[in-house]
Order: sequence, then structure tokens, then C-alpha cells
Amino acid sequence: MQITQYLHAALLVSDLEKAEHFYGQILQLPKVERSLNFPGTWYQVGNFQIHLIVSSEIISDLVNLEKLGRNRHLAFSVADIDSAKAQLLANNSPIQMSASGRAALFTQDPDGNIIELSQH
Repeated sequence: MQITQYLHAALLVSDLEKAEHFYGQILQLPKVERSLNFPGTWYQVGNFQIHLIVSSEIISDLVNLEKLGRNRHLAFSVADIDSAKAQLLANNSPIQMSASGRAALFTQDPDGNIIELSQH
């Protein structure tokens, strides 16, 4: 077997409207128009997609509240970490700067899914 590329990650969300605001407006990801036979939304990130799937039951699996990066998370590169931080704060999104001292931060979507934003 030879895996050639990462295609998508699926995240469970409880409120599609809140999730679409976070991913589409705050993170400013472009939406992928697809007809679905279940409630959800797709977003494009380069050659990668995030699939938001509505679920009536979201189970938190946070194991380390003090260091969000030591939990399950998605990581994305950003051009300017300070701009990303300002955008998140302006929208009352939680942030936690990376404890390593590198130009990175962690935030959470409305359902607690952790997103890392890192400047490279």
C-alpha cells in the first residue's frame, strides 16, 4: 500500500450554524458546495477538506485542559499568527498560546474541537 495524500478530516458538530460561523467566518475557510444526504458542511484548506458532520451527541475527549496541544487536534499553517490571534479574539474565540514558545496558538470551535494555528 502507498498512501499518496491526506484527503479530509471529519469533525462532529452539534450546531451547524455555529460551526459554519466559526469555520467560514472566523477561520475564513472557503465552503465546498456539495449535495449531502445528511446535515453537514465541507470546507477547503489547500488540497485538504474538513467535513463537519452534525451529531446529536458530542463526547469531549479532552485529556489536558492546561495544554490544548496535548489533545486530539487539527493543525493549520497561517501567514501571520498575530493576525490570526486578533481575528479569534475579536470573535470571542478562546486562545491558548503554544507553551513551546513557537509562533503557534490553539483555539476551540463551538463544540470543543481543537484547532492549532502555526506560523511557518
